[in-house]
Amino acid sequence: MLKQVIALSVVAALISGCSVTQKPITPSLTNADFNSGLQVSQTVIIDVINSNNNQQANDISALSTEIRKLKTQVSTAMRRKSEKIMVQPPMPKAAEVKQCPESIMGEKFLLGEVESVFIDELKVKFATRIDTGAESSSLDARNIVLFEREGEQWVRFDVMTNGFDQPGNTFESEVEHFIRIKQDVDTGDDRRPVIHAHLKIGKYSAETELNLTDRSHLDYPLLLGRKFMKDIAIVDVGQIYIHGKAKNQITTLIK
Repeated sequence: MLKQVIALSVVAALISGCSVTQKPITPSLTNADFNSGLQVSQTVIIDVINSNNNQQANDISALSTEIRKLKTQVSTAMRRKSEKIMVQPPMPKAAEVKQCPESIMGEKFLLGEVESVFIDELKVKFATRIDTGAESSSLDARNIVLFEREGEQWVRFDVMTNGFDQPGNTFESEVEHFIRIKQDVDTGDDRRPVIHAHLKIGKYSAETELNLTDRSHLDYPLLLGRKFMKDIAIVDVGQIYIHGKAKNQITTLIK
């Protein structure tokens, strides 16, 4: 009996220990539950991906819009710059030609067949023949002597500035060049030195070249030819002293 009691006690203790240490049993996961959970997870992941894709698409669209705006701005700026470059400058106004003070010899003036002419270098007025038949101009000069000064050709000559019954005055001038005047067959060509002179006829002034020669046998000590008159004067051979006759002019002929 005691053995039975002990045996029962041992069995009861074992049963009690097992009941204390046994853990709760979790129900096992079925395939249906796993597939259902997987589908839910997949749906959530797809929703997240789609949401991200939509957000990225919106961002890309916004970025594309900004790029298009930027391109438009750049294109507009470049077009405006090109227009500025290609714009033709306004045509400048034609510059007004300033009228210079009327030149004393700016227009042709009328000369008579004989005029009183002042030679500034000699400070004398001469009775002068205006001769359209002569090409060059000449001045009555005596005792013509050529010499050299500082390597240049000069000429010394006398002019009857005190009248033909008085001794002449001596002048010197640089020679511009020489000219040959055809004479008679017996005498041959006449080589004359040429000087530069400033002339005044009334209110008109001009510059010309004068060749020096002895004109004592001619009527007038000074002759002006076509080179002097070219482009500046017209001659009326029917008149004399259109610009006035000087009382103290040098002459060999009383007219």
